[in-house]
Parts: sequence; structure tokens; C-alpha cells
Amino acid sequence: MSVARHDAGLGADLRALLSQVHPVFMLPPVAASLFGGVLAGAFDPRLAGIHALAIFAAVYTAHVKDGYVDFYSRGEDDDHPMSEWGCRAALVGSTTIFFACLVALALLVDAVAALVTLPCWLIGYHHAPQLDTNPITTTTGYPAGIALALVGGFYVQATMFAPVALAFGAVFLVLLSGVKVIDDMQDYEYDLSIEKRTVAVSLGPDRAMSLAYGLMLTALVLVLALAALGPFPPSSVIAVLAFAVVAGFARRADPEIATMLLVRGCYVFLAVLVAAVWWQPLV
Repeated sequence: MSVARHDAGLGADLRALLSQVHPVFMLPPVAASLFGGVLAGAFDPRLAGIHALAIFAAVYTAHVKDGYVDFYSRGEDDDHPMSEWGCRAALVGSTTIFFACLVALALLVDAVAALVTLPCWLIGYHHAPQLDTNPITTTTGYPAGIALALVGGFYVQATMFAPVALAFGAVFLVLLSGVKVIDDMQDYEYDLSIEKRTVAVSLGPDRAMSLAYGLMLTALVLVLALAALGPFPPSSVIAVLAFAVVAGFARRADPEIATMLLVRGCYVFLAVLVAAVWWQPLV
């Protein structure tokens, strides 16, 4: 059986499998996993790699399942590069990789390391069609996965849940929830026509926009507060300034351009936070 829907052969199958690797949305959770490890201080590359691979497999599972549901179940998409059998095979493959990593974490670290990582796959697999029809779970699913990836990456290295890791997880949950509201606004007209209850459909575009930037502002203020109180390095303020500049430009753009800017702004935000934690240049 062919993995690819339109062509046959190994090359076509590989291209179909790779079509579900979306770097823009896959890099943040993997980077969050590695950032959690950096945040822990002592850094074992082997454990970090296993956890990052588990996170990658979880997000890949989400993308394959989402594409499968949207094309084969809901008929929302006009086309899909993978056959129905190919989607199922890819789901089996990514799930096998994920649970193999989970077993490795349980053996090399402890059972808690596996348990704190498991929700990432549960969120990814159940994103469609269960979680993406409710405005709360539609908005918070992906951000929650990133927050869990960060906390899990920390635990794998430190075998503890430190307040600083939980605080960083909370910051990313709130910040990315705001970004996700903007992202969902790209499909507002279509979602409205099928009564898909995103935040924009539930609240209306204007109120959804206000909520989105309110969430992002809350996250940035939280970083400033935690930098002032001590849990975060003082240089974390630079990350706030960098993201605020990007958000300022995004505020004047349409949802598609705004999403592109904000996602890339999150890359910058995370990169500056990594530098702040790793080197702590202003301490």
C-alpha cells in the first residue's frame, strides 16, 4: 500500500511523510524541551535528545491526525498528500516512537519523567476531532503542549519540579494562547460557516483580538514581575522588549501576517530567554 495519495514509489512516500513536518509549529515545542533542560543547569544530551524526540513524535502525531480528520472525516481540506492508509501507518509509527521514548525515560530517569511527558501525546492525538471544537481547548492545546514540554525537559534533567520551571511554563502557556487566538482568526469565516467554536467565533473578531493581545501582555508583565522578584534572570527583560516590538508590528497586520510575525517573535523570545538563563549576563 502507498503512503502517498497521488504518486507511487519510495520517494513519493517519503515526501508524503515529510509533508507533515511543519517546522514553524514543530520547532517551538522541541526547543521548549531543550530549554527546560538548559534551565535545569546540569544537562545530559542523551536524556535531552530522548525527550526532544518524544515531543517531536507527539507533534507529528498531531499534524497527521489533524490532516486525516480534516480531509477524510470532515471534508474541510481540498487535498491531502497522504492516503488514508498512509495516515494510519504514520500515526502508528509516530506513536511507536513516542512510547519507545517514554519507556526509555522511565528506565533512564524515573516513572515521573514518563508521566509528565505522556500528556503531550494525549493532547496531540486528541486535538482533532475532540479538542479543536471547544474555544478553550482549541486555544490552549498547543500552548499547553509547549508548557509541558518545557517542564518535562526540566524534570528529565533535574528529577524535580522547581518553581522557576513551572513559572516559565505558565508564561509560555499564556503567551502562546494569545498567539493561537490570532492564528485561529485566519479561518474565522469558514469556522463561522461550520459553527466551529473558536475564540473568534465565540467572541467576535474584535473582542478576540483584544483578548489575544491581553493574554500576550499578561505573559510579558509576568516575566517582568518574576525578573524583578528573582526567579527569572534580570536579563529576561530583553526578551520582553524583543517580543513587544514584534507584537507592535503584528497588531497592525491581518491575522495571517500577524501569526507569522508572532510565531517568529516567539522564536526570538525563547532564544533570548535561553541566553539569559545560560549566561545570565546582567547578574
